Amino acid sequence: MDDRKGKKNMDVRARNRYQSFKKSLKGLKEAKTRDPSDDFVLSGTIQKFCLTFDISWKVMKDIAVKYYKVLDFATGSPRECLRIAHNLKLISDDRWMQMLDLRNELAHDYDGRLAKSSFALIVNEYIPLFSEFAVRAGRYIEDVNEKPYD
Repeated sequence: MDDRKGKKNMDVRARNRYQSFKKSLKGLKEAKTRDPSDDFVLSGTIQKFCLTFDISWKVMKDIAVKYYKVLDFATGSPRECLRIAHNLKLISDDRWMQMLDLRNELAHDYDGRLAKSSFALIVNEYIPLFSEFAVRAGRYIEDVNEKPYD
């Protein structure tokens, strides 16, 4: 009984996290139509990028745990989750590691130069990667009663 309740809570948590990811991605996609020379747009885009990235790797971890029974995360770090997600074919591109590096560097971008130089990269390359992952993750999360691939 406790085990089923725990699984149901995980399903709800995973679904909620996935919905948060999709909502954050939707907000990030707005950057495509905005003027990056506007400081408010630039800072909002960077914040949405970092948030979307952080939620995405946690969704990857949820999927790895629930569907693939990966329980031996040594640290549970984003880098480790990305490696596992790549091995599980949840993501197909090493640009995810580049995204992680950029997210880490943006935390120390005090003058905004990196943000300005990264805007086009985020909009043109990273948003499509997030969108691709959203579709793949949806196959798992939106139907939590079945494995999408047996």
